[in-house]
Order: sequence, then C-alpha cells, then structure tokens
Amino acid sequence: MTTTKKIRTGGRSARIQQSIHQAVRELQATHSREELTVCMIASAAGVTPSTIYRRWGDLTSLLADVAVAHMRPDTPPDDTGSLPGDLLKFAEFYADELGSELGKQLLRDIAATHTSDCTTRCVQLARERLEIIVERAQQRGERIPAVEMLIDNLFAPIVYNILFCETPDSEQQLRLVSQCLHNY
Repeated sequence: MTTTKKIRTGGRSARIQQSIHQAVRELQATHSREELTVCMIASAAGVTPSTIYRRWGDLTSLLADVAVAHMRPDTPPDDTGSLPGDLLKFAEFYADELGSELGKQLLRDIAATHTSDCTTRCVQLARERLEIIVERAQQRGERIPAVEMLIDNLFAPIVYNILFCETPDSEQQLRLVSQCLHNY
C-alpha cells in the first residue's frame, strides 16, 4: 500500500514554507552550498529542524524545491509574432537564465535530489511556456510541433549543454530551433 504526502496549502503551512525558502535564499547569498545545514536553515527560518525533515526529507530536496520555485518565470514567454521567433526567444531565455552561475547551481540542486518531483516540476515549467508559444502559433495559423518534441529537442539539449558542456551560444540556439521546425 502506498501512502501519499498531504501538503496543506495556504495559511500556516504556506507561511512556514515561505519563511524556509526565504531563509535558504538569504543563506545562499552568504554561505557556500557545502556550508548549509538543515539546522542553520531552520534557525534562520524560526522553525525546528524536524519541520524541514518532515516536509522535505533532507537538505538536497529542500534546495531543489527552492531552486524550482526560483525558476518559475514572472512573465509569459515573449511574443515575437512568429513560431520561429518565439522559440528562439524561449531558447535564449533558458540559455541565459540557466547558463548563469546561479542558474547552473539551481540545475545542479534539482538534478541532485533523490526524488523526481523537482525535476518533473522543472520540466513542467518549460512545458507550460512552450504550450503558450504553440497555442499562439496555432492561433496565428502556423503549423505547430508537438510540445513534447520541443521539450526533447530544444529544452533538453540546452539543459544538457549547461550542465555538462558550456552555455549554449546564439548560433547553437538558432540551430536547435531550426532542427525543431524541420522535425515535425
């Protein structure tokens, strides 16, 4: 029999999560990742370490959760008026954001977690942005690719290159977009 974690939303639970996330962000500004501990974060957030362990299980999962929350864009994807332009802006946005030192650390934190929840949520953020782009293109009467194909052939290579190679350059982003538009 499987059990599911019940996470209360809103109210006290949301305030506690917010204070813990804030404490992590503040501590990350003054301490290296290796220096961070659950006890340090709990103290800064004004909670007991058991609160953190109960909600996240371990430090790695907490850092990954904070990373995913940080990656949520504040604005919708740019609308250039064409699918190729929108996809290029999408690629540039993710290459710039995730290619920064902070972005690389966020990706490492997400990849380091032992659960798939954070990685799934990270991909879902990109998927939601691509769904908006594809829907706009469809409304303009453009031929549209499947969102999953864009995840596999545009978003995934950007993330891979940032984690294992170097930050993709504009030529590489243009090549990825071009390949996506020819693969459907």
